[in-house]
Amino acid sequence: MPTERLSMRRIRELLRLKYESGLSSRLIAKSLGISKGAVGIYLHRANAAKLTWPLPEAMTDTSLERLLFPGQVCVKTDRGPEPDWAHVDRELRRPGVTRSLLWVEYRTDRPNGYGYTWFCTSYEAWKQRVSPTMRQRHAAGEKVFVDYAGDTIDIVDPITGEAQAMKLFVGALGASSYVYCEARPSEGLGDWIGCHVGMFAAFGGVATIKVCDNLKAVVTNPDRYDPGLNRTYQDMARHYGTTILPARPYKARDKAKVEVSVQIAQRWVLARLRNRRFFSLVELNQAIGELVADLNGRIMRAYGMSRAELFAAVDAPALRPLPAEPYAFALWKRCRVAPDYHVEVDGNWYSVPYRLIRELVDVRIADRTVEAFYKGELVASHAKSPGRRNHATLADHMPSAHRRHASWTPTRISFVAEKIGPSTAALTTAIMMARPHPEQGFRTCLGIFALQKTYGAARLEAACRRGNTIQARSVGSIRSILKSGLDRAFADPEPEPKPLRHGNIRGRSYFH
Repeated sequence: MPTERLSMRRIRELLRLKYESGLSSRLIAKSLGISKGAVGIYLHRANAAKLTWPLPEAMTDTSLERLLFPGQVCVKTDRGPEPDWAHVDRELRRPGVTRSLLWVEYRTDRPNGYGYTWFCTSYEAWKQRVSPTMRQRHAAGEKVFVDYAGDTIDIVDPITGEAQAMKLFVGALGASSYVYCEARPSEGLGDWIGCHVGMFAAFGGVATIKVCDNLKAVVTNPDRYDPGLNRTYQDMARHYGTTILPARPYKARDKAKVEVSVQIAQRWVLARLRNRRFFSLVELNQAIGELVADLNGRIMRAYGMSRAELFAAVDAPALRPLPAEPYAFALWKRCRVAPDYHVEVDGNWYSVPYRLIRELVDVRIADRTVEAFYKGELVASHAKSPGRRNHATLADHMPSAHRRHASWTPTRISFVAEKIGPSTAALTTAIMMARPHPEQGFRTCLGIFALQKTYGAARLEAACRRGNTIQARSVGSIRSILKSGLDRAFADPEPEPKPLRHGNIRGRSYFH
């Protein structure tokens, strides 16, 4: 079965990690949850399409897909089953047996088998899977490990005396073990993102890779091979030019660095604060910051240096620079456009172009704005509405018929009615006053105006005069008056013709 193609959003992330972050294919594969070969295929397609980074801002997902996949993808031929890697491993333990010899024997049995490079790579992958442990080596500025401590610390309400448990966020750099701690009210997405923003600011730079636990707020699908990440968390990583590498579920060794740092933070920070009472989060974080500075200043016996000294000498020079502005927290929501070309966000409705009715759009919800994206392209932007049950509608998003209807106002209705006649104006005014809101009578008034095309302005004015007499308030009543001819009794009388005056006409006064 062929491998499912990545979405255009994930392909953009792959290109960013390669050309902007400079990661290797192996790290990109681990970050995106795909194989190293798949990464090579997508990079080859990008080179064949002569794509440059960054991609042009005007390039949509549809345009990118046409460039990367202009034709059919070739299907690889069946090369038979993989070798018995356990047998290969046993044979390599025997004197004089090499990988090259075993590969030759493998190709003798299967002439159409895989090449030597694949043979060695696949064996190494198998060996890593069956290996019980693997010592991790951390390059300078490469990884930061993040997690929450299991223990909590309370904040006491000074008025009610109620205690609220605070979560302790812990971040540790891989090379220097430099620790950052911050207390937050919850493990929710907003607090998680806020801790990262504070951590990067404290470090004065950004690590290339973030290794995190499978927190429910940020890892939507804790799969071992293809983990799903929260869109907001990915947006923050893109803002800081870093990448996210979730640890495997129930594999604490993948983030051993932060596991040890969490244990140290619980012993050297939380335990030392156990007898103190705090009445605000600011006060608590100030005390935590002082103890963390003391922790980072302690000499590590294995290195003969403190974490702060190692950080200054190793990690700090290798960190990526911070962006000009810190990340502004925003939520992402997947919405289907309603038949009235609006999407619902937090109890309010925001318009998108009417051509997207029934389509799925990605909505970015920031503190002050609400933006809608369709296939990676911005299609709508609104100021965030306060309160609930509000509608934000842009005229450009409406069909032409709706725009014409939306342009009607009570003043305009009265102006058009007065051009037909005073009785029509009186009837439309009565219709709008009979409704709780004048706008609810617009449709009835427009229906009355439409009768002018069929019966003319004079007959419509007469029908409205009769309608005012019988207190008719609907289009059907006025239409019935016109169809039955009842309007003729209320028509204005025709003026008498003026007498003819001519020199040859004597007139009736001649005979008297």
